[in-house]
Amino acid sequence: MCRMSALKANNGDNMNAFVRRRGVGLQLAAIAASTIPLMLAAGSASAQVATGDTSQAKIALSNNYAANAWRQSMLKTWAATADDAVKRKLVAAAPAFTTSENQPTEQAQQIQNLILQGYKAIVVDAASPTALNGTIKKACAAGVVVVSYDGVVTEPCAYRVTFDFRKMGERQIDYLAERLNGKGNILEIRGLAGVSVDGEIHAGIMDGLKKHPGLKVVGSVNGDWAQTVAQKAVAGILPTLPKIDGVVTQGGDGFGVAQAFKAANRELPIIILGNREDELQWWKTQIPSGYKTYSASNPPGAVTVAFWVAQQVLAGKKIPKDVDIVAPLLYLTAEQLPEALAKTPQGGVADIGFSQADTVKLLDAPKSK
Repeated sequence: MCRMSALKANNGDNMNAFVRRRGVGLQLAAIAASTIPLMLAAGSASAQVATGDTSQAKIALSNNYAANAWRQSMLKTWAATADDAVKRKLVAAAPAFTTSENQPTEQAQQIQNLILQGYKAIVVDAASPTALNGTIKKACAAGVVVVSYDGVVTEPCAYRVTFDFRKMGERQIDYLAERLNGKGNILEIRGLAGVSVDGEIHAGIMDGLKKHPGLKVVGSVNGDWAQTVAQKAVAGILPTLPKIDGVVTQGGDGFGVAQAFKAANRELPIIILGNREDELQWWKTQIPSGYKTYSASNPPGAVTVAFWVAQQVLAGKKIPKDVDIVAPLLYLTAEQLPEALAKTPQGGVADIGFSQADTVKLLDAPKSK
């Protein structure tokens, strides 16, 4: 079953897990997270798991970066899923490889080496949406199944497992506009420069600002999705900024932002959080004083969707390459915080994950009318 626990993860109305046609936005399934297991079981009775023999196939994860809690959680989930799949003789091996410098040239060389080493499928969390396209095209031409995940690529031969990061960014502005009565100064904490995730969330924030012109971004720094990096960057820019009313983030940076404001003796703004255990613990300490916010992130466990997409394609399942497979985001409210913390390991990230059957049911979910 999908590792959802009983968390009522939602996106304001619900949390969407859907397949969207590129450039068109064709929604095939809208699923509230608290009912995903039930709906996948009841709503996708015709879902078919491909059963072709993949026991001798090797699947690799090419990861561009690992220096934060989210990526560490992703790698742990990948390893657990891979180990289980090997024990069940569904694949021969599924190791993960992480580049040391987050450079597209280094990752391109890594992928080329994986092709030469005989991997039948490669899941790629890419350093750039475009710089790896040539190498990925060569992989496809060599018969390798390529699934881009999280930091996705634009090469058409690759399958894409992604999240609605743009909506995630837009909703932060919508929330702050409601809380601040449509007027205030905003600090933007961006992610890892050059990665598609950073660009998508930023674009969503810009979408939100167009709707709420009374909100003004008065400063922007890169936090690299890491608390220590974000704290240092915010500490450096705070002396140049006016009063900050709200902080939009990308995940993994909220606690660092809060620490920077505290160290500077600045009034604490509304900080959107990102589901990391340390910032959730900090949030818990702020609630008794009336502090209000919410937390949202793409769950690192959704890397399991990318793994099973790769395995299923190798097993013979036909999945269109002109669609994005959009995994659900995980949103948490103050009411959901105690349960989320109880299930989140120290130093980890609040998470959800998908089994092979869950992934296939997601892929085969009927089109909405």
